[in-house]
Amino acid sequence: MKKMITIAMLFAIAFNVHAQSHKTQNIIIVTLDGMRWQDVFRGADSALINSKFTNDKDEVKKKFWAPAAAERRKMLFPFLWSVVSEKGQVYGNRDLGNKDEVANQYRFSYPGYNEIFTGFPDVRMNTNDAIVNPNMNVLEFINKQKGYAGKVIAFSSWERFPQILNVNRSGLPVYSGYADLKNADANARLKFLNDLQKDVPRYLGDSTRSDFITYEFTKEYIKQYKPRVAYMAFDETDDMAHEGNYKAYLERARQEDGFIRTIWEMVQADPFYKDKTTLLITCDHGRGEMPLDSWRNHGADVKGAEQTWFAVIGPDTKVLGEIKTPTSTYHKQLAQTIAQLLGLDFKANAGHEVGEAITTVFK
Repeated sequence: MKKMITIAMLFAIAFNVHAQSHKTQNIIIVTLDGMRWQDVFRGADSALINSKFTNDKDEVKKKFWAPAAAERRKMLFPFLWSVVSEKGQVYGNRDLGNKDEVANQYRFSYPGYNEIFTGFPDVRMNTNDAIVNPNMNVLEFINKQKGYAGKVIAFSSWERFPQILNVNRSGLPVYSGYADLKNADANARLKFLNDLQKDVPRYLGDSTRSDFITYEFTKEYIKQYKPRVAYMAFDETDDMAHEGNYKAYLERARQEDGFIRTIWEMVQADPFYKDKTTLLITCDHGRGEMPLDSWRNHGADVKGAEQTWFAVIGPDTKVLGEIKTPTSTYHKQLAQTIAQLLGLDFKANAGHEVGEAITTVFK
């Protein structure tokens, strides 16, 4: 018993030291729905470029192809591989033995986002339907902490996040799909975006708006309201993959990398955020690889759909670059990692388990 108490005391002391010394006061979280680790780390896939899934093959090769994987991936994700990898950490290159995975068995969106934000895979979260998530999420937890109330915001292209984040219970402002921003004092640009999204072509259907609109809302909201925690959820990489359009999938991925760069450069130029903000980028699930047609799909029956990745950069993150150690991380660990980057310890009031933080992220 004495030994157990001593270990617990030592852990508490260590956590308190971290909480006192950490520099991160704000965090930006970005997800790219269904973005494969293979493309993140290897760049464009020659098998897919030369397949029926790619139109304008010569144009795609000009934009995205180079002989070496290191060149190709930088062409696809220039910000990730020129800034984040140089000053932060990137996890999930299975070619090097470094594995990042979802722990849930379903391997599609709602279960994936539940795992990221609640810290555990819940077998009840097994649908993309509009069921209300009973589990406390880390954004809700942060919003209840001193100094963070009313300073947490989420914008998503997919309409399902009000249920995933349980806005009726959490009270979080979550603007998903074609929902208007409701702030009466919103600036002219935000009001224009409310109007614009009603008129843009709904090529993704009535449930998912353009990632460009989601990005513009997030960017302008950060400029005006200075949230402490902002979540931006993109969707078009998943949509283009399901359509079997590899060219559009690559183009959306590079565009979203550019969106992330713009927001990161914007916050680093703002004294409110500069050197006090951590950026975490990830996805909700992986996709298939073999047979080739399986790249379009994911789910419990798709081999490889559990394989994911994440990246992090900020003042409390060791500069390790691409993680090359043969270790495994899981998305159920991200909620506690997010909390501890802010000097907090995520405790779920509902009593559900919470995955341990990924300790290698921290200095």
